[in-house]
Amino acid sequence: MKHENAVLKAVMQTEKGAALQEKQNRYMVRVDRAAKKPEIKKAVEDFFNVTVTAVNVQNYGGKKRTLRNRRVVKAPDWKRAIVTLKAGDKIDLI
Repeated sequence: MKHENAVLKAVMQTEKGAALQEKQNRYMVRVDRAAKKPEIKKAVEDFFNVTVTAVNVQNYGGKKRTLRNRRVVKAPDWKRAIVTLKAGDKIDLI
């Protein structure tokens, strides 16, 4: 198992994430691409000291961009996890 700092990259703060936090007690976390659901669950529980009830993951492919000199570059692929917490638990972001 990886250390939680190797699994968790950042807690994402977006409009969709804010709506999920308020209505469903879910948080969006950017994670390592190789991380599996049990590793993500353990890392969030250890790092934020909360109880996780469910983990959903989403994989994203990096976008391709054309530079001025017509060279095509690709942004790295990334993975996002939507973590559902037990009622009453919350992650303090600020």
